[in-house]
Order: sequence, then C-alpha cells, then structure tokens
Amino acid sequence: MGNVIPEVTLHDGITIPVIGLGTYQLRGEQGAEAIRGAIDERGYRLIDSAYNYENEGTVGEAIRRSSIPREEVIVTSKLPGRYQEYEKAEIAIRESLFRANLDYYDLYLIHWPNPKQDHYVEAWQALIHAKKQGLIRSIGVCNFLPEHLERLERETGIKPSINQIELHPFFNQAEQRAWHESNQIKTQSWSPLARANQVFQNKTLQQLADKYHKSVSQVVLRWHYQLGAISIPKSASPERQLENISIFDFSLEEADMRAISDVTRPDGRMKNQDPAIYEEF
Repeated sequence: MGNVIPEVTLHDGITIPVIGLGTYQLRGEQGAEAIRGAIDERGYRLIDSAYNYENEGTVGEAIRRSSIPREEVIVTSKLPGRYQEYEKAEIAIRESLFRANLDYYDLYLIHWPNPKQDHYVEAWQALIHAKKQGLIRSIGVCNFLPEHLERLERETGIKPSINQIELHPFFNQAEQRAWHESNQIKTQSWSPLARANQVFQNKTLQQLADKYHKSVSQVVLRWHYQLGAISIPKSASPERQLENISIFDFSLEEADMRAISDVTRPDGRMKNQDPAIYEEF
C-alpha cells in the first residue's frame, strides 16, 4: 500500500501532489521498472520527465505497466530550447506525446527561457494552443526569472501554473519564491537534495536529522514541503524512493526551517546555470 501524498491546486484548477519522482537518467527496462515500482508500490503520483532526458518512452511504458489508472498519475515533460520557435514547438509537443505513447500530458513546461534566442514567448503561445487542443492539461515553465514571467503574462494574458527552479538548502531562492507566491505561481524544486554527498556531510543538516530521528534527505524534503515547494527527488532505489516520500509524519520547527534556509550560499547554484544567460538546447 503506497503513501498518501498531500496535494496542491494550481491557479488553473489542476491538482497535483506536493512531491514527485524525478526521472533524469532513468531509461530502458531498469528505468521503466523503477518508475512503475514508484507508482505501484511506493505511492508516487507525479512523474517528471523532459524531451531532453530521452526517456519519455520509458515513462510512458512504466505508466502502461502500472496498475494505477492513467488519470490518477500526473505526468510532466518539457520543451527543449532548440524547438522554441512556434511551429517547431507544436511539432515537439506532438513528438513528446508520440514518444510516451500518451494522449496528453498533465504538465508541459518550457525547459529554459534561453533569453539570447528570444523565442520563449512564441514557445509559450504554442503551449497555450496545445492546451486548448487538449494535449496538455496545465502549462508552466522552468528556470524563468520574474522578468521572463512578467513578459509571458503581458504578451499573452496567461501566466504559468508552475515555475520549476533549482532549489535546495545551498540555494534557497527566497526572493524568487516570494515573487511566485505573490503572483499565484507554484514553485517546483529541481535537484531538491542538491549534490547528495554535500547535503549528507553538512553539519547543520546532520544535527537536524538526529534531532528528528529522520534521514538528512527526509529533513531536506520536509523543508521543501513546509516552504510550499513541490519537490521531485530522483532515485531508482526502492528504499530511497520510499524514504523520500515518507516525510508527512513529522514537522520542522520554525527555527529549524530558518537554520536550513541559512545554509544557502551566494554562489549556491550547482552548475552555475544562471537563467539570465544560460542557454539550453
């Protein structure tokens, strides 16, 4: 029997779990079984993929193998930078669905703004059209700064339901999160555990894990939850998948929430991927 995960409602009315499974590098037979097991046996209902992960087919196969009805699983994919021009975006969205052998995606996101290329508004228009066609239930973005988000709404009248950003104790994104909250955009955390070895070795996080009799991962993921962020930790291990999702039987004190947030660093990005200048194709 899987865990029951709390849900949040996006501004467009779509309801999604507060924690999901990241699938980067989960491919082939082993990947399909890891994802199927996460759904069937651990209770995951949010599965995050991307065109550039080259595993949309693996995700689709896992969902078909699962005993859980398709409509109960929230499936995400993302548009790569090289297909942000409107007509290319329309084709890529269809290709994403063909790869996964799905009729629709629950969430489809623009992976990076790529501001130097300056096609992200037309990519957004393609997502809006795909939603009207029933190919996508909810549309969002990844790694967009407030200036990019404001432009989307200004030029199309529609703002994203979610912005998936790098968010972990070493980079707490306080200002970006506050902006999201004031604009009714949900924050989703990619790499929520950062580089796991650095997280596990951090003394503050170790001390809090001891205090709550939980693992460091569970403390960090609980921090995300209490921040109001939707986290998508990646793991192929059944044991780690279960550990990551078992965070709803305790609560962090406010002082401990601040202590985790204070672990942040000015240069906390793991790969120096600043959305103002970083380009992803």
